[in-house]
Amino acid sequence: MSRTGKKPVAIPAGVTASIDNGQVSVKGPKGALSIPMADEVSYSLEDGNLTITPANATKRARAFWGMQRTLVQNLVTGVTEGYTKVLEITGVGYRAQSQGKTLKLQLGFSHDVDFEIPEGIEIKTPDNTTVEISGIDKQKVGQVAAEIRRWRKPEPYKGKGIKYRGEFIFRKEGKKK
Repeated sequence: MSRTGKKPVAIPAGVTASIDNGQVSVKGPKGALSIPMADEVSYSLEDGNLTITPANATKRARAFWGMQRTLVQNLVTGVTEGYTKVLEITGVGYRAQSQGKTLKLQLGFSHDVDFEIPEGIEIKTPDNTTVEISGIDKQKVGQVAAEIRRWRKPEPYKGKGIKYRGEFIFRKEGKKK
């Protein structure tokens, strides 16, 4: 039994949720998001709460139950607060600069890396070594952060590269004489 799925998703004031045409749609102050409804679970909207229950007693329905509830909760959180991921760049000469719809990264290659910022994502660079990625879609924010990080993953000897804020880099000892 899903413990997460049992909890209803609270719809705060200023946010409207609707269930129609096989979609769960949520509109709020930051924008609108929607996800397709899974056939394995049933959705019901009553008195400011969205409740998700399994449609039948199969193992697949119970597996989808908690995941669908979390996806709907992510929609509600996204349109009210939004999501932010912070990347930190470590290394001599490594820096980032946001210029309009592109993020210019200098990561020790012979050329600069120009990363095109997708729609619905906002990237800020408060300083040369910090990149803040924000948006209302949790999946999109995480995907953009992962794509930027992929250019130069942190290495275990000096810790150079792009890492998430708060990420622990397992450090190795260098070779000895």
